[in-house]
Amino acid sequence: MQSGLEGRVVVVTGASKGMGLACATALAREGATVAGISRSREHLELAQGDLHGHGLEMAIYDADLSDAEAARDVLLRIGHEIGPVDVLVNSAGAARRYPAEELDMHAFEQAFGAKYYTYVNAIEAVIRGMAERGRGSIVSIVGQGGRQANEVHIAGGSANAALMLATVGYARAYARKGVRVNAINPGYTRTGRVEEGLNASMRATGRDKEDLLDELLRDIPMGRMAEPAEIAAVAVFLASDLASYVTGAIIPMDGGKASVI
Repeated sequence: MQSGLEGRVVVVTGASKGMGLACATALAREGATVAGISRSREHLELAQGDLHGHGLEMAIYDADLSDAEAARDVLLRIGHEIGPVDVLVNSAGAARRYPAEELDMHAFEQAFGAKYYTYVNAIEAVIRGMAERGRGSIVSIVGQGGRQANEVHIAGGSANAALMLATVGYARAYARKGVRVNAINPGYTRTGRVEEGLNASMRATGRDKEDLLDELLRDIPMGRMAEPAEIAAVAVFLASDLASYVTGAIIPMDGGKASVI
């Protein structure tokens, strides 16, 4: 089956590492014209070199997407230099994890600035242009923490929950204009975020990291964390014509951990 992504302009935010880099790589393999955005030019250049080593290309743009004006400017630049954006994959920004006793308003501001506004600013910069052209797909890598509360992820989980609502709202608002908007909720995935979460849990409980990791894996029915490439495979599907009748979907990828309908 053909994805229909060949030659389409795809923007991946947070493309310098982790799930964003995995998405950029997978989309480039589908023949898409990929532009990657991240705050760090240095990390983007390393990611670009990684793709080049696999015979793939990615144009790179550094910008802080938590700033609405910066988001508009960089996506406008991509439109001028590469072409109108057909697909946006949101993977930039991560809310820090805090034990409950360390929470304050700064923690909530950081969480919403890094995750919610980073995603919404990128969406706002492209979705009306997609609607005018009658075609577009937006995929946001959100997180299962917005559906299942975690005592060290209260601020970040709140931002994730807000993003899920925004995803479904945008999907309804733009469905008749040919724009599909979906989200993926990864659970524990083999990235640096797991290490950060374990460190926060250590501070909250005083327990050993290995014990916490063993408990984490025991709670996952599949018995392991996801790999970034597995998240990317679902992002490619949602971005592609194979998912032409899928919009407003929130897809859990947590190895069966949540076990909810």
